[in-house]
Amino acid sequence: MAKCMAVNAGSSSIKYKLYEMPEEKVICSGVVEKIGHEDGIFRIKFNGQETRKILPIMDHAVGVELILKALVEMNIIENFEEIKAVGHRVVQGGKYFSKSVLFDDYCEEKVAELIPLDPLHAPAHLTGFHAFKDALPNAIAIAVFDTAYHQTMEPEDYVFPIPYEYTEQYACRRYGAHGTSHNYLADIAKDHYLKDVENERIIVCHVGSGSSLTAVRNGKCVATTMGLTPLGGVMMGTRTGDLDPSVVDYLCTCTGKDVHEIYDIMNKKSGFLGVSGISNDTRDVEDAALKGSERAKLAIDLFGRRIADYIGQYYVRLGGADLIVLSAGVGENAPVFRKAIIDRISEALGVVLDEEANQARGKEVVITKPESKIKVVVIPTDEEVMIARDCQKAIEGTL
Repeated sequence: MAKCMAVNAGSSSIKYKLYEMPEEKVICSGVVEKIGHEDGIFRIKFNGQETRKILPIMDHAVGVELILKALVEMNIIENFEEIKAVGHRVVQGGKYFSKSVLFDDYCEEKVAELIPLDPLHAPAHLTGFHAFKDALPNAIAIAVFDTAYHQTMEPEDYVFPIPYEYTEQYACRRYGAHGTSHNYLADIAKDHYLKDVENERIIVCHVGSGSSLTAVRNGKCVATTMGLTPLGGVMMGTRTGDLDPSVVDYLCTCTGKDVHEIYDIMNKKSGFLGVSGISNDTRDVEDAALKGSERAKLAIDLFGRRIADYIGQYYVRLGGADLIVLSAGVGENAPVFRKAIIDRISEALGVVLDEEANQARGKEVVITKPESKIKVVVIPTDEEVMIARDCQKAIEGTL
């Protein structure tokens, strides 16, 4: 048995889970938030109880120190040597990584090289890596890339129709994201629902504040919605998803803002927030729609339409579909939004929603009726356990 930690370091936060492997038992979990502030927040959940503290957390090293100190003080571990591996979620692996790897000098160099592709996350990943490496020098460190699962796409699915020298010189292409989640969901879908199906065709919908869809054939990604960055694809909490590229030039002309300002708006002030004018949180948008807000209703309809359109596209790309999976925050917990999607594919694909089953939240459940031509299932995602599994492989020397 070995203890492994799954880490997701953001620009001002560190999410973590400590596992007992290979049993995949979650020992504790938590988050460090508002790093860089005097009123930082430290949380740890252990034995069904959560401890919460507000205190100055001026950098990631302090956050890591708080996590590890709590593990010892709460008798979760006796000493740091018990933690044999730390797995770091890394959003962008570019063209370099098609699987998880040891977080060595080469890996660090490439993650740093990819900062222009992911200026929001990549520096934070490196900061988190160094903070844990300094605190746990004897633990194996690995990088688990959101983009790795999508490296099985064919050129016709990832190349953009731009001058090809830009594709070659700048590696400007589709990379996708949420790959760890899509991989987990495709595996569970196969194991639970399509065990006897060869060359299974699955459309996986990771639908949350950030959303992406992936077309999966025989366990491998053939197409995914997010593009060069997570801005592409379907409408999200604050992101536009796909739109006419000329919108950028037009809005620069109309508003007097430069391209960087418009890009920031498309990332942080669009999507549900931009259309509804209310919130990036689908719960707030749903409440407003129930109270009669036309813009909130439009946001829900637009969201349902964009996802339905991609499901239709991937149905064609796969030559059919054996299963559609809904997951992540919205997919797992929002019946109204699931219905908005399914209503828009029901006529074309013969999908029949089970209204009663669709009321379930936060659990695995089939939400279509037996006569539905395609089964739609809600499966809670678990990216952290995939990180822990790769940690275990690293310990065994099989990564």
